[in-house]
Formats: sequence, C-alpha cells, structure tokens
Amino acid sequence: MAGFKLSVMEKVGFGAGDMAVNVVISSMMLIITFFYTDIFGLKPEDIAILFLVVRMIDAVTDPLMGMLTDKFTTRWGRYRHYFLWMAIPFGISVFLTFSTPDLDYNGKLVWAYATYIFVTLMFTAVTIPYISLIGVLTDCPKERLSANGYRLFFAKIAAFLVTIIVPVLAEYWDAENLAAGYQAAMGLMAAMASALFLFCFFTTTERLQHQVDRKPFWKQCCLLLKNDQWLVLCAVCVTGTIGYVIRGSVAAYYAKYYLGGDAALMSAFLSTGVVAAILAMVASTWITKTYCKVRLFRESQILVALLSGLLFLLVSPGDVWLAFVLYFLLSFVVDLHAPVFWSAIAEAVDYGEHKSGHRVSGLAFGGISFCQKAGMGIAGFMVGSLLTYFGYQPDQTQTEFSLFGIALMLSVIPGLFHLLMGLLMYRYKITDRFYQQMQQGAAVCPKPDTTAPMNAVSAKPIEQ
Repeated sequence: MAGFKLSVMEKVGFGAGDMAVNVVISSMMLIITFFYTDIFGLKPEDIAILFLVVRMIDAVTDPLMGMLTDKFTTRWGRYRHYFLWMAIPFGISVFLTFSTPDLDYNGKLVWAYATYIFVTLMFTAVTIPYISLIGVLTDCPKERLSANGYRLFFAKIAAFLVTIIVPVLAEYWDAENLAAGYQAAMGLMAAMASALFLFCFFTTTERLQHQVDRKPFWKQCCLLLKNDQWLVLCAVCVTGTIGYVIRGSVAAYYAKYYLGGDAALMSAFLSTGVVAAILAMVASTWITKTYCKVRLFRESQILVALLSGLLFLLVSPGDVWLAFVLYFLLSFVVDLHAPVFWSAIAEAVDYGEHKSGHRVSGLAFGGISFCQKAGMGIAGFMVGSLLTYFGYQPDQTQTEFSLFGIALMLSVIPGLFHLLMGLLMYRYKITDRFYQQMQQGAAVCPKPDTTAPMNAVSAKPIEQ
C-alpha cells in the first residue's frame, strides 16, 4: 500500500477546518441550550421539540450532500472547493443563530427555528466534505491517525475559545444586555470560522481520486447496510454523541446552579473540560503509537462510565474543587477515543470496497454525519425534556430535585451512553494490522510525497 506523508503545515491546515466546524459543534453542544433558556428566554420543552425537528431535516440533507460530493469534482478536487464557496455563508449563519431580535415569544420561536435550520444546512454543506477529505489526503492509516490528531486538537481549541471567551466577552461587552453581548461574541467566532475554512482550502491538497460507483441511492444504501463495520461506527456515533451532548449541554447549568458560580466560574468549568480534551488529543496520538487503537477506544469509554458514577456520588452542591478535578479527569478520558473514531470512518469505507467490490464514500460519510446530528437531536430533546421534568426554572434558585436532576444529567446519564459506546466497539475489528492485510501487498508506509498527486485506482496524476 502506498502512503503519502503529510507535512506539518498541511496537518495544521486540515486541523483548521475542524476548528471552524467546531465553532458550531461546540456552541451547539455546550452553550446553545443555556443560551436559548437563560438568554433568549425560550421554554425547555419548546427547545426539545426544536432540536428534534431540525434533526429530521438532516435525515434528508446529509445523504443528499454526501451524494453531491460523489457526483461532482472541480479542478481543486472533490471536497475542498466547498470550503471556498461556503466559508462566508457559514459565518453568517452562526452570527444569525446567536442574534436576539426584540420579538414576542412566538416571534422568538420562529426566529430560533429559522436560524437554527439555516446554520444546520450550512453546517452540512461544509461538514460532509470536510470529514470526507482525510480519505483523499493520504492512504496511510498512521498518517490519517496523525492528521486526525491535529484536527481534533484544533477542534478543542475552538471549543476552548467558545466556552471561555464567549461567556466572558458577552458579559464584558454588555453586562446589562447579555443577549447583545452573546451576539457580538459569537459574531467574532463566526468571522474566525470563515477565515479558518479559507485557510484549510489553501493549505491542503487532494492526492487520491477514488473511483466512485455511480449507483442509484437505494443501491448505495444496500451496499452500506452490508458494511458491518460502518454500521458499528454508526451505532457508536449515535450513542457517543448523545452522552457527549447531554453532559456538555448541562455543564453550564451545573456550574451556575449546582456549584453556585457566576459567569467567570461557569466559563472556567466549561474550559476545564475543553483543556482536558485538548490534552487527550495529544495523549491519544502518543498512546496509539504502541497501544492498540481499538482497545484504547473500548477501555476508555468503559472507564468514563466509572468516573461518571464517582462524580455523581462524591460531589455535593457547592463542592467546587472536587467537581473541577473529577470533571477534568472525566473530560480527559472521554476524548481519548476521538482521533481513533474519525480515522476509522475512512478505513470502514475502504473495508466496504474490499468486501463488496463497490466503493460508497459520500453517502458513507454523510451517513456518519447524520448519525452525529441524530445523536445531537436526541440529546437535545432529552436535555429539554429532563430540565422540564426536574422543574428547572431559569435564573432562579433551584429546588433540591432540580439540582439532583442537573447532577444526574452531567454524570450518570451520559456515562451510561459511553458505556454502551465502549461495548459496541467490541464488534469493530479494523485494527492497523487488519487494515494492512486487507490492502494486499502493502508498501512501506509512509513514503515521502515527492511526486505529483496520484489517482488511487489508475495511478495517474490528478489535474490541479
């Protein structure tokens, strides 16, 4: 198997793309629910329905975008041009989502639906090409894993900026009108995201050109459903995202109400989890050099369930320091799997081609993206419903039952989903050794990229 070695600059450029994507993902996972309830003034039960409805739209748009990337190529390749075309609309959609016009309650609800759908469509337009990009940058598993390490490191930097800068800047710029403060702070994040997508476009190169089967949608679906390893990753993606989003969505409530903190403590608590996740990206890349990546995935998620139980049992309301320590450990362990997961998708696509003789790439990546968004939608619905069930009231002293529910939603409930995620990975078998054997007659990996980009099937240079 030939393997293209990526430069540090290209890995940084690739990571910049995920940093841009995670301006949205981080805001959706960590602050959007809190923003809608405590800043914009929407009811938790209405937010729950909003998140669920928008995910139904994704059921259509994600597969369509995946098929679109399979159908068209430009002189820049199959995926990169979307970053150039959609960078500015993507930034605008983020800004509008966190804008708060002075409307009555029904008007606010309509605005929330319109802007959330808009940002989700823009998110789909750039995310499907982005998560597919690694499959054409290099065909070496170790280089893919390394590039995904960079990618996820920069993704966590974006999460760090959103969690530590946005709440603080929002209060600093307009403490009397937090809605305007959030709009300005997220406007800054949106501009940064647009610039990062352009940087990703100019610093990456599509080297491989896979021959994609021009099959009808239903035939592609049938092929994917026969790819048992892709199906495992779909289940893992849904369950893991549910756990991650529930924990992330309630973290702000936990810091404000359970720990009794102000905006500064809330920002510090959220950023503690992000710093731990950044360190996990570095640690995961280092660990997987000598330790089986699939085994690391399984065992880390099982450990998350144990740490979640300890967080719930040991931390009492107002117990700030212990909460910070356990939340840091939990956030570190939970993200050890991330570089492994995102490199595994491309390998599962290759596995499907090896198994059936037909390559289904765009729909495969689109399906994974839909699974992630489905997990986000289910989690958002659960968070809104659980906040309602536990009697949460914005900007008021919470009852003991409400505090109990908030603590449960930060720890035990997401921990159970991560436990299921780890157990599902026992059905995943594409280790590095398995992948190399699958490729037949592999060459030394990686080799320096000293030639023109090559076609993965015909070995002809790709026109630039």
